[in-house]
Amino acid sequence: MSSRNPPLPPILLDEGFRLLFPAAAIHGALWPLIWTMLYGLDLPLAHAIPVSQWHAHEMIFGTYGMALAGFLTTTMPEWTDTPRRRDRDLLWLLGLWLPGRIAGLFGADLLAGLTGVTDAAFLLLLTWFISKPLLDRRSTKHLSFAIWCGLFAGLEIAIRLAWVTGAHQLSGRLLEAALAVFLVFLSLSVARINVVVINLALDPSGETTPYRPHPGRQNLAAGLVALYVAALLVLPNSLASAFLALAAGAAFFDRLAEWFIGRAVLKAEVLGLAGANLMAGLGFLVVGLAGLGAPVAAHTGLHLLSMGSLGLAVISVFIIAGLRHTGRDLVLPRQGHWALALMLLAALVRTLPELGIGERLLGLHYALAALLWAAAFGVWLHAFLPYFKAPALVSPSTD
Repeated sequence: MSSRNPPLPPILLDEGFRLLFPAAAIHGALWPLIWTMLYGLDLPLAHAIPVSQWHAHEMIFGTYGMALAGFLTTTMPEWTDTPRRRDRDLLWLLGLWLPGRIAGLFGADLLAGLTGVTDAAFLLLLTWFISKPLLDRRSTKHLSFAIWCGLFAGLEIAIRLAWVTGAHQLSGRLLEAALAVFLVFLSLSVARINVVVINLALDPSGETTPYRPHPGRQNLAAGLVALYVAALLVLPNSLASAFLALAAGAAFFDRLAEWFIGRAVLKAEVLGLAGANLMAGLGFLVVGLAGLGAPVAAHTGLHLLSMGSLGLAVISVFIIAGLRHTGRDLVLPRQGHWALALMLLAALVRTLPELGIGERLLGLHYALAALLWAAAFGVWLHAFLPYFKAPALVSPSTD
């Protein structure tokens, strides 16, 4: 009898979301708990690279990077009507992603260069996986995702080079740019997902599509965030990035007009996506005001963006895709509601005390926010992993 570990269930290798979403959730649940409960926010092998940068990197390129891989390997084949990535392709992504997560768990400065190679390879392979269908179809309709994924890979390479050379001020700025790039992914993705979600909220039968988004809102926020990234990298000491952050925040607030759909807006899946846009607007507002000298901290705005906006967006996508792609109606189980509520609460606990609300939590808010954040991913994983390990009830719609 072989002593090797049993292979993964074949169904988990059948489509990107089945394997990669749970991997992202496990990372999102366990790493912050270990950092706060065992290390006290320190990292045992981090000596030169700032601990805060390790934490930010693992959130952006670890949890969110794998969530992005699960989303794009699932949706791009649908959008282009091409065969989906499965089996060995998914294992390659997982295998290239894992070394960086192990190094990040301990803040292993000495492995920053080596695991930077595997992380860059992971993102470049993902870029190829989403570019290939576009090349096969000779289509440019979703080319923006491939371009931004390639830029995301470039930022990872630049961050690792800055770490290795000791340019930590530059790497901090590059991490902020990477966070902003992920918000571009948020804007582009929600613009597509929201159409389906709101129409199903208005007509659960799916027979009609009463909602049509305003064309001007589809790319405005993404475009302004792109300009903010450019200013952050090219004009780091100017007020341009502060004003562009305010403009990006206003664009995300403007996106909220899409959610004036009556009582259907009270459905959790609709509120989750709306909340992601609201938190993006608030986060960019705080970042912009801090850049103009207001008595608020820029890092508070960055946490509104990272934990609030992207946290809600990722959990929402996990829930929506987890139901739709396993052949289930878009009716959230109670754990879906809890996961969204816990993620929102984590973001509020992390940021509000720094804005003068609930100041008694200052000092404790790091660990409490980490617990709530981990609980959000853990509750989702407990509820949805059984769906992922079973065949789809019906074939998923390609709307």
